[in-house]
Amino acid sequence: MSLFNKPKNGNGNGNGHMIDLRDVHKYYKTAIGDYHALNSIDLQIEAGEFVSIIGKSGSGKSTLLNMITGIDRPTSGEVQVNGTEVQKLNENRMARWRGKNLGIVFQFFQLLPTISVIENIMLPMDFCRTYPMREREKRALELLEMVELREHAYKLPTALSGGQQQRVAIARALANDPPIVIADEPTGNLDSKTAESVFALFNDLVAKGKTIIIVTHDSGLAKRTHRTALITDGEIVNEYVAKAMPTLTQDQLLEATRDAKCLTFEPGAMILSEGTNAESFYIVSRGTVEVVLPRENQSDVIALQLGPGKYFGEIEFFHEKKHRASIRASERGQVEVLCIGYDQLNELLNQSAATREALHQAADQHEAENLAHRGETS
Repeated sequence: MSLFNKPKNGNGNGNGHMIDLRDVHKYYKTAIGDYHALNSIDLQIEAGEFVSIIGKSGSGKSTLLNMITGIDRPTSGEVQVNGTEVQKLNENRMARWRGKNLGIVFQFFQLLPTISVIENIMLPMDFCRTYPMREREKRALELLEMVELREHAYKLPTALSGGQQQRVAIARALANDPPIVIADEPTGNLDSKTAESVFALFNDLVAKGKTIIIVTHDSGLAKRTHRTALITDGEIVNEYVAKAMPTLTQDQLLEATRDAKCLTFEPGAMILSEGTNAESFYIVSRGTVEVVLPRENQSDVIALQLGPGKYFGEIEFFHEKKHRASIRASERGQVEVLCIGYDQLNELLNQSAATREALHQAADQHEAENLAHRGETS
């Protein structure tokens, strides 16, 4: 019998997302007025993804986690997790729903010190009654074997090292076989070698179908997950803006995210035509766009295909403000692009010489490639 059940295809919410936050706002009452902790958060996470959430202290990371886990509720907006509208659950239903759907790993382990390691792991099973009484100890031992701590099952948590306690905490989070595991700074108190073993364990869980979200200050660790959500001042920086212009600061990335307008195109639709006036810089956020170059007395050629995080319009920004190629949406599916006007882009680049230089070099390189595709020489 498998230790984990494979997650089912689809999750009942009709949109295919395991986690779906739509226009979530959170205000807290303070002595000096309302504090806007989360501002218009949109975040979608698919089943089986490994996602990191990074940001400075006070940026809203913990508040965001509290929305997903149902520990707190949004002031407005929708939070759907595994097909359930979390903000609509009452407290009794919330606790049981959380126990079956989420495994939560805390930075400081939160193991009960007066009961054994195996009893700590069995507690969630006792609460949710997900397994018959006679099966709970066996399952707990199997989970401890998975984290390589079976021989410590009947010790008190205080007899274990910090790294061992964190692995016990992960085993406990998996007790009820939840589809989602959320870890808040799971390696923050561990040495690098132990942190590496914990991260490897998360990778193994993702390979087995779990959806993993980690909150971390470690940008190096974050880069090793499938995706990174950067949150600053209660807003999520668009991940594709960050991918296209990685040398911008967090505040500059947030400014660029606010400047960007999302445009949607149907499969095969023309986005830009060669020879027309160029006014904006574009970043692909969903789907694939094709760079189409006309050739004299020959058929047009698809010079390049650009996926999420790739960009176009930089050649025209640094050279003549006329489009050098046509851009169209791939026939394979709908396309979304983020559009930033040249005036707004120029203001951003005035704040970041490194980003201006990187985009300028890319523009020169792509211009040379375009000429080569046309069979011309510069």
